[in-house]
Amino acid sequence: MRIAHFSDLHVLDLAGVDARRLWTNKRATGMINLKLNRGHKHKPHAVEAIVADVKAQGVDHVVITGDLSNLALETEFARVRTMIEALGMGADRVSVVPGNHDVYTRGSLRTQRFFNAFREFMTDDRGVAKREHHGSGVFPFARLRDGVVLVGMSSAVPRAPVLSAGHVGAAQMRALRQVLTERATRDLLPVVLMHHPVINPRGAWRSFSRGLAEAAAMREVLAAREGDVLFLHGHLHDRGYRTLQTKSGATVHHVGATSASLLHEHPDRAAGYNVYDVSDGAVGPVHARVYDPEKRSFFDATVTAKSSEFAD
Repeated sequence: MRIAHFSDLHVLDLAGVDARRLWTNKRATGMINLKLNRGHKHKPHAVEAIVADVKAQGVDHVVITGDLSNLALETEFARVRTMIEALGMGADRVSVVPGNHDVYTRGSLRTQRFFNAFREFMTDDRGVAKREHHGSGVFPFARLRDGVVLVGMSSAVPRAPVLSAGHVGAAQMRALRQVLTERATRDLLPVVLMHHPVINPRGAWRSFSRGLAEAAAMREVLAAREGDVLFLHGHLHDRGYRTLQTKSGATVHHVGATSASLLHEHPDRAAGYNVYDVSDGAVGPVHARVYDPEKRSFFDATVTAKSSEFAD
């Protein structure tokens, strides 16, 4: 099975949005950031190019690990849906999970705006998802696809300005442990999707402000698996491959995708997407398709191996 993975689209669409919604609550700081920084670096044409290139690669499944939007607005979600539909793949071949930008405000959390906009890409085949597990929707979902079980987790919660840390909760982790250890999925490769990594960024402030509160606990859950696990995330806008050992000596392949819309000079941060080949319960070759904004084309690259040291 070949899986394409991209993340952090940060699609902005303010068409027809009442200005009062943009300059109240956390969106006010988001708008300032867009005007001073983010809006000049994140370009939707890069995401559109990724969609076209993914179609040409003939992948079996596409996963998107959060921050599809900038401000959790209905107009942004509608524009992202158009991009997903342009893949030409049915909802059974696309899986998404939310990021902190998709649950940007308490109102978006209360109405479960992201989940309601993309619910057909988050269906649950195993019956483990429950609404009470996480405030952002019905999680974690588990989808059985050709030798893998795709498990979608939500770490997305609204935070105060300048904070983007994630939270999973004990109920979601219990459900994840059930999927990873039950007999029915023993011969399947678990592909766990979550916006936040389980290895927090280095530095006390960065770990607190941008990391995952339960990073260590999540690593324990993943380590309980007897076989390999493929854990895919976004959030840090950094393409990197880390490995963790399970208690049985198997491997958790912890792989991050950069922002799909970020025009950046560093090769690990430049827009693009990752491709994974998996078969017989194991992770095969991993490579990236990196976007060249000048040529408006893609080239193949390795996903850089990075330190697995913990900051938490």
